[in-house]
Amino acid sequence: MASETPYDPLYLEGIRHFNACDYFESHEVWEELWTEYRGEARKFYQGLIQAAVALYHFGNGNLRGARKLHGSVHGYLEPYLPSYLGLDLVTFLRDFDRCLADVVANPEATADIPLDPELLPEIHLDPSPT
Repeated sequence: MASETPYDPLYLEGIRHFNACDYFESHEVWEELWTEYRGEARKFYQGLIQAAVALYHFGNGNLRGARKLHGSVHGYLEPYLPSYLGLDLVTFLRDFDRCLADVVANPEATADIPLDPELLPEIHLDPSPT
């Protein structure tokens, strides 16, 4: 007997890419889900897409792009607090903010803020999809 997961397979695939720090691919997968989706989770998926793109920009040294998306991530995800589709958004946003803290705190900086791999946020779902 196979157990059914309550999560969309594209949601889970995007999470796998996100946790592997393949932010571009997680964005692509989630965008595929978001494009066709018309339910209450639409803006939630959009917030995850924006988080992935912000981290992608940060990793490539585009601090302006990362900074711009930081605020929009909060705008999309905060209405779903404290938890949505198995994601503890309080923890996720805290970790996301911690990772981007130097970028946000230095609005004039355009380079030379390194991404600290120890601060990268991860997504762990409860209940777990396995």
